[in-house]
Amino acid sequence: MKKTCAIALHPATLTALAAAVLTACGGDGGDAPLNVKPSYLGAVQQQTYDGDSDDLLTAGLGKTGLAAATPPAYADPLKPTATELRRAAIHANYRAMLDMTAAGGYGTLYGPNVDAQGNVTAREGKVAGTEYLAFSDDGTGRKNVTLMVQVPASFDPEKACIITATASGSRGVYGGISTGEWGLKRGCAVAYSDKGTGAAPHDLQNDTVPLIDGTRAAAATAGTEAAFNAGLSASELAAFNTATPNRFAFKHAHSGQNSEKDWGRTTLQAVEFAYYVLNERYGDKNSAGERLQTLKPGNTIVIASSISNGGGAAIAAAELDTQDLISGVAVSEPAVELPANPGVTVRRGDLQLPVVGKTLVDFTTYANLFQPCASLAASISGTPYAAAFAAGFASVALPIAPNRCAALKNAGLLDSSTTAEQAEESLQKLRNYGWEPESNDLHASLAAFEVASAVSVTFANGLSRASVKDHLCGYSYAAITATGAVGTLAPAALAGMFATGNGVPPSSGVQLINNNGKLGATRDFLSVSSDSGLADWNTPGALCLRNLVTGNDAAAMKLQAGVDETRRNGNLHGKPAIIVHGRSDALLPVSHTSRPYTALNKKVEGAASKLSYVEVTNAQHFDSFIGLPSVLPGYDTRYVPLHVYLNRALDAMYNNLANGKALPASQVVRTVPRGGTAGNAPAITAANVPPLAATPLAENAIVVTAGSISIPD
Repeated sequence: MKKTCAIALHPATLTALAAAVLTACGGDGGDAPLNVKPSYLGAVQQQTYDGDSDDLLTAGLGKTGLAAATPPAYADPLKPTATELRRAAIHANYRAMLDMTAAGGYGTLYGPNVDAQGNVTAREGKVAGTEYLAFSDDGTGRKNVTLMVQVPASFDPEKACIITATASGSRGVYGGISTGEWGLKRGCAVAYSDKGTGAAPHDLQNDTVPLIDGTRAAAATAGTEAAFNAGLSASELAAFNTATPNRFAFKHAHSGQNSEKDWGRTTLQAVEFAYYVLNERYGDKNSAGERLQTLKPGNTIVIASSISNGGGAAIAAAELDTQDLISGVAVSEPAVELPANPGVTVRRGDLQLPVVGKTLVDFTTYANLFQPCASLAASISGTPYAAAFAAGFASVALPIAPNRCAALKNAGLLDSSTTAEQAEESLQKLRNYGWEPESNDLHASLAAFEVASAVSVTFANGLSRASVKDHLCGYSYAAITATGAVGTLAPAALAGMFATGNGVPPSSGVQLINNNGKLGATRDFLSVSSDSGLADWNTPGALCLRNLVTGNDAAAMKLQAGVDETRRNGNLHGKPAIIVHGRSDALLPVSHTSRPYTALNKKVEGAASKLSYVEVTNAQHFDSFIGLPSVLPGYDTRYVPLHVYLNRALDAMYNNLANGKALPASQVVRTVPRGGTAGNAPAITAANVPPLAATPLAENAIVVTAGSISIPD
């Protein structure tokens, strides 16, 4: 590779100009070390895509194919090929993150056809290049975190850049593809990690497991090449299947690794993997023809990015980064676990908020208790899905939400006597525990979709390092019959779950099961509680999960020890960073995540802090829900896509690192909802999503001091 002092792109390195010149421009590589494959990497698979029949971003589907609601078909649905699974996984994961409707902004504000400068083109947006895939493991085959690097054909080693796109939620390695899009359009390599989670399960009844490419094999055949194996001995497996047949184990819940504690480390490993493959392609050669580490932190821009749990992983990676592998951070709606006593305050307007900085498993198990009852509150009866929630979960035939309200009263957690009063009291409890008033409109839809229960069970298992055979709090995962009893999953659903699953059931036909139901193992929200004899949304299970967070018994101590392994420290080592978060987020409330983390960072780093926090009004966690107007009418009239602001944050970070342009100051961005008729909102325009202000107006400025953040109303 011809060397041209690439350091000119990076103002931060100018103070070390002499040393950088010697490193970047020294003959045939000078003292640059050999490019060596990291020891934790297994066999590296690679595939080059022409950008026509197949590609890195859309798997050959293009902008039009990604927009199609019908997923790409398999020649044999019972035995999909690795190529078919990859295509379906990209289709499913891209769509799961974004509003895919034209009225919502797909194809105009974002999408494969919108170029890096924001211009809408007539192209399909396919990206030619090479994809590299490998496991990160310690040699045992028990970790097998999937890492992936995509190198677009447009990558320019003279302007080298890498962006991380760690999977969000509990998804597989393609779970960050909508973030990776920004990098591919820029000609940047994209470093992905599934962070030890994943969509495809271990089918315990038939003892089959997923491989790295999503195809399935018998566990004995796969051996250490399984992407996930629940780790039961033959006798344990036989006993498990006899007692609880037709169950599934999922990696995030049942790996026994507490993978969250390593999300930062595996994100850094993805960056190291990217450097390795890039230097194998573009690195200079020494006189023996060996590749050298020519591309390195001094001449490569690396932006740690992603959304949700993937965004939290990017922040964790930046905190752990002792080698300056990461140049800057740009994330959206990150899940960040603060210290037990962060010593920070959060103010909104004139009010200091009393409860802030709780961990995800804490506030989610709290939501899991109160959200089903709160969703019946008359004060939010006009919000999206509230009427359908009442019809489905508070009917005479299935009064599980009112029964939950009564069960909370019987448990001493509510004081009110009537269902109507208990619902309003539950809603207020959520407000008092850190949810913004803007989150009120989201509780009914999230409760109906079992979001809090799904996340609570998965994270409780993961943090506790629980085995699938532990049946923590009486939960398991299985398909169901028409009556809600445990059944068998359609073989085609399992065969394609690498592509369609999200790793945190309910998903792709696998449901959350209450093993302890009075009438036997049943789908969780349909089960009858053994203590009350009522269908009350499995209140005993919800109370058990909550006790793991607040209790002091052995099971609680185990989970709490796991939580302590995941806490962040707020030290980004002076790296420039920008966080965007939707004010209305009801899954990861801003006062438990981005707001207190910003205050903690300022407390820890002081004047060295370069973190900007952008809070976006009328934005929430699930952009894809906006694009379901027939299912969730009212999301479209109320909410704008937060993805627009992730892209703008990435643009701002790149301009800061490449050109020295200052990051926008911390601010509230006041967006304009589309309005109109629920389910038929008018098309979004640029006026709905105003740009970030370099210097916000006083009424929009967020003030951050050491240990304190003040957010304007």
